[in-house]
Amino acid sequence: MKKVLVFLFVILLLHASKLHAQEPIPLPDSAVFLAKKSNKKKQPSIDTAVKKYDPAIAIRRSAMVPGWGQITNKKYWKLPLVYGGLGTTAFIFFRNVRQYRDSREAYILATDGDPSNDNLIKQPYFSVKDQPDRIRVFRNSVRQNIDYSVLFFIAFWGLNVADAAVDAHLKTFDVSDNLSLQFKAGYSPIANTNGVAIILNIGK
Repeated sequence: MKKVLVFLFVILLLHASKLHAQEPIPLPDSAVFLAKKSNKKKQPSIDTAVKKYDPAIAIRRSAMVPGWGQITNKKYWKLPLVYGGLGTTAFIFFRNVRQYRDSREAYILATDGDPSNDNLIKQPYFSVKDQPDRIRVFRNSVRQNIDYSVLFFIAFWGLNVADAAVDAHLKTFDVSDNLSLQFKAGYSPIANTNGVAIILNIGK
């Protein structure tokens, strides 16, 4: 009885070793084809409307007409900010120009040596017509403010263009689902095995 059991045990060991030594069963051709096809499957493309969008359009429009670039980018809520900044600096500019002209004319009339022209001096310069130096100091100060208001107007216009450019480039930034890690089943013809692949799609 013991000999029979030993004989059966030896036979089982021999069969087990043969099973372990066998090569892995290759997948059918159809399974390999499907695995390769799944790997070559194209990812969803980015919206064609976003691809065709040209940021240069918004930049040019914003440079030509303030706020036009924001309208192109559909950032309508920024229009009050754009026109508020430009409108304020434009108002200060024209007010300074008017004050400069009045103070310059008042200084000329106050220093021409002809008292009959004093009645042509406008207020508030008429009250200090006997102190032309004060009028001159105010005139120079207003002239400097004109330069500052021009610089601020140009700066706000430039910010308007820069804002439109940033929004336009962000509009074309790829935030689709393609920017993600994906796990896919695959087949390796070299190792003749199946496995799982990690794929990172970053778009074009």
